[in-house]
Formats: sequence, structure tokens, C-alpha cells
Amino acid sequence: MIDETPAPASRAADRRHALVAAAFGRIARDGFEGLRTRDIAADVGVNIATLHYYFPTKEALIRAVIGHAMHRFTATMPAEGSPGEQLHTHLRTLGRLLKEDHELWAVMGELVLRAPRDPHLEHIVRETDEFWHRKLSELIRRAAAAGEIDPTLEVDDTAALIVVALKGVSLPSVAGFQPQRADQIIRQLERLLGFSQPQTKGD
Repeated sequence: MIDETPAPASRAADRRHALVAAAFGRIARDGFEGLRTRDIAADVGVNIATLHYYFPTKEALIRAVIGHAMHRFTATMPAEGSPGEQLHTHLRTLGRLLKEDHELWAVMGELVLRAPRDPHLEHIVRETDEFWHRKLSELIRRAAAAGEIDPTLEVDDTAALIVVALKGVSLPSVAGFQPQRADQIIRQLERLLGFSQPQTKGD
């Protein structure tokens, strides 16, 4: 049965998250061609008017899906430790995401391929890329100043290369790579950064 009753604040937040998760799953399984708002509403058990209450446009829903995906990336940036430790943990955790979170990389692949043909989507993706680039640049700059990585690196170019390398593996043409390749990619990025010593325990 479709639930049309008003939702209190906590329930509204849960419902919004459920709608985003349903859209995320649809894109991962079927691509953007499978992203139909009526189907997403049905997946969550609400009517289309309720979905539009939370997301007035499809663009707003897609923006929320991208925000959900990008949160997975930014959540891998720890708040504690030296800049080098934070950067190293970020890379290693992204490596695990490469191997384990196939839905995330399927969605990223769809975004990378579709954005050049969709001005609205391209704008959203560019905004999120710029945010990730800024966070990486800040960590790289601080780690270099602390002597934890190669101090001669060009900060912005290095951050851009990391973004491109990690997004690139989500493309369908290379998405079938062997899981162990994720570790190789991360090790190459670590060599590029010139870590002077191991940054985390157990690595």
C-alpha cells in the first residue's frame, strides 16, 4: 500500500535517504535510462507527489545521488592524524572501495559517461570534482609542508591526477579489471606522492 501520510522530521529524513538510495541502486543496475521517478517512488512505497515533495525535479534527485556517492569518498578522509597519515588512509580506503563497492563504481561510471552529453549533470559533476580536488590539494599541500611526501610535487596537478585515475577505473571499458589491480593503482599513487615512510599501522 502506498503511504501518503505526512512524515515527522525524523521519518522525513529516513524517507529522503530511502529515495536517494533507491535512485542510486537504479542507476547502478540500469544506468540513467533506468532512472524513472515513478519506479523510484514505488520502490520506496510512496506516490510520485511525495517524491516530488522531497525532490521537485529529476535534477534535484540526481544531485542528491551524486552527493550520496561523493560522501562515500569524503568519508574516507579521516579527521585525525598527520596530513600524510590522513592522505595515506584516504587512498587505502578508496582502494578498498574499488574492490568492494561495485554499485558505487557503476554509478560513477554512468556519471562520467553521461555528463559530457548533459549540461545539468556536467555542472553537478564538475562541482563535486572540484570539491574533491580542493580537499585532496589541501591534504597534499599540508603533507608536503610536513615533509611526509615529496615536497617538489605540483599540488594541483597531483590532486587532479588522483581524481582522474580513480574515476577512470569506473569506466565500463576498464570496469572489469581484476580486484587486485586496485592495490596496484593505490601503490602507484603512493609512489607518485613519494611517501617517505609507512603512514598507517598494518600496511
